Amino acid sequence: MKVLFIGGTGLISQAVSRLAVERGIELYLLNRGQRNDNVPEGAHIITGDIRDTTAVAEALANYEFDSVVDWISFTPEEVKANIGLLKGKTAQYIFISSASAYQKPPTHYLITESTPLANPYWQYSRDKIACENLLMDEYRNDGFPITIVRPSFTYGDTMIPAGLNSWNHPWSLIDRMRSGQKIIVHGDGTSLWTMTHNSDFAKGIVGLIGHHQSIGHAFHITSDEVLNWNQIYRAIGAAAGVEPNIVHIATDFITAFSPESTGGLLGDKAVSAVFDNSKIKRFVPDFIATTPFHQGIKRTVQWFEARPEKCTIDQSWNDLMDRIVAANEAGAARAINDK
Repeated sequence: MKVLFIGGTGLISQAVSRLAVERGIELYLLNRGQRNDNVPEGAHIITGDIRDTTAVAEALANYEFDSVVDWISFTPEEVKANIGLLKGKTAQYIFISSASAYQKPPTHYLITESTPLANPYWQYSRDKIACENLLMDEYRNDGFPITIVRPSFTYGDTMIPAGLNSWNHPWSLIDRMRSGQKIIVHGDGTSLWTMTHNSDFAKGIVGLIGHHQSIGHAFHITSDEVLNWNQIYRAIGAAAGVEPNIVHIATDFITAFSPESTGGLLGDKAVSAVFDNSKIKRFVPDFIATTPFHQGIKRTVQWFEARPEKCTIDQSWNDLMDRIVAANEAGAARAINDK
């Protein structure tokens, strides 16, 4: 198959790119060429910015693809432009959406692809929903060959996943754990969550590439392992060789101090997320997630330790964690005194 990835070198997509090449797919990556160290040997680079539609139309003029996977569109305007570029040039357009688009809070603990899409807490998720709606209209009205994929919290070597961490300096959480500082876990830490290694996610989506029966369908692709947040943070600590000094703080209290975390917490991680993967397994029978979180996160920590230059610390994030902890403790002390 001849396949185009729009993006293809990010946290999730780099693992998919590797597996696609390993399975003999003729893979092209359209991106700005800023992460060429994540390009697998054997993949072809088409340098360009997908937002520059005129230049990209020229770059793709002589290409047709069996499938295109769009990793980097986040708004309906971006998707609409891509439809204009790719209509008639691909037999399948796979849009990477987000499992955060599912109903928040959910009316049932088990999430299937028929769970309603509604997230009042996170604009990112509402934009993904709008993208899905646009694509489904294009499929129903004009036959545009879409497949929708909704990853949940998917991590890899370069990411230390948690409810609260610095996005740009993920080693900050490990450093904080190893120095004995207090680690905030939202709520009481007992809500359920699903962590998926990018190598496992790759198996599912590569199985959908070129799968014409998947056109018109939406899928989530996650691990079947379910953990609570206390278990997740303790697994991260174990990978780092320490017992984390966990302090539980109400999600509403956290978001009052850090409004930018509202979407990621109230709109995602504060709500239990258990996924029924029956549908992806019906379409891709050999899909199975085989990396338990305690193994995957140990590999991640080792990746960072082998690259000291990546072990950078976000002091502003550290300071924010300290302020939230101090304010929470002060509030608890006042409540005790008031009694």
